[in-house]
Amino acid sequence: MREVAIVGFSQRQMKEFDGSPTCVELLVPLFADLFEQTGWTKSDIGFWCSGSSDYLAGRSFSFVSAVDAIGALPPVMESHVEMDAAWALYEAWVKIQTGLVDSALVYGFGKASAGQLRRILSLQMDPYTVQPLWADAVSVAAIQARSGLEQGVWDSDQMASVVARSMSDAADNEYAIRAGRRTVDDVLAQPMYADPLRRWDCAPVSDGAAAMVISAADAPAFDRLRGPAAWITGFEHRIEPGALNSRDLTTSPSTAAAGAAAGAAGIDLVELHAPFSHQELILGSALGLSDDVRVNPSGGALTANPMFSAGLNRIGEAAQQVWAGSSQRALAHATSGPALQQNLVLTMEGRA
Repeated sequence: MREVAIVGFSQRQMKEFDGSPTCVELLVPLFADLFEQTGWTKSDIGFWCSGSSDYLAGRSFSFVSAVDAIGALPPVMESHVEMDAAWALYEAWVKIQTGLVDSALVYGFGKASAGQLRRILSLQMDPYTVQPLWADAVSVAAIQARSGLEQGVWDSDQMASVVARSMSDAADNEYAIRAGRRTVDDVLAQPMYADPLRRWDCAPVSDGAAAMVISAADAPAFDRLRGPAAWITGFEHRIEPGALNSRDLTTSPSTAAAGAAAGAAGIDLVELHAPFSHQELILGSALGLSDDVRVNPSGGALTANPMFSAGLNRIGEAAQQVWAGSSQRALAHATSGPALQQNLVLTMEGRA
């Protein structure tokens, strides 16, 4: 396997319905920031890969317009996934492993403010028996949360504790949409939004984008990099059955399998993509996290969850902790689909 490292990361997130920039306007400043961080230029990037959704944009081949942010000339090797950009990162990592390219720039973007997000996400469901019922994403998550409460897997105080810690940790995060020092009592005092979920149990709707540069250690331009590297030590993803009634919604075997394959042992920090409070409890159990592992120091998805870049944000936030020396071995997780259907795990470490 080729040694590959995360060497640049940039993100932008906006409060819901705060303006309406195009995807090109979202991405151009991020690419400029990455070139400033790395000292590289467009000619040093061997592969470009993006994650976005035509359903969210409301038009077919919407990702093609985002290529304008790269520039039409000279031509580049480019690809796209209809998922969070964390999966675009996986494609880029595999492309580097094949030896076809030495470096990649990965980006994701989403404008949830263009429609009613919870209703749009219904289109991910089984098109014959579930989608026609328009079971929206928040209601499906509420069913999952209720299942755990009724079975005694978690309780309301545990869910509120996740929210209070996330919002407090995000108080100093300039990219957080929802942040501030909160207590468990503050959270429990909020009215129900989709029983048993309160509004703060659900990630805020927001527009945003993120971009990342990865490079093989033997890339010709690697020695010219300006900043530190977070070395990828494991990278796996797994999927649950599509039918909600064919799985136990209170567990995540796919996360457990991906974590075991990626090497979750020995980590000291995790960034989990949990858009609902109870989902962080599911993921922590699946990964077997011990009490001394720091969880979501950025505040996580409960404080900002731009569609199709929130998963890549988790990887970028973890990489920044490794770059800063705050973590020696970190794990980042991304999810896609209803009720944690698809799960990706990446592990990384710092090296002297």
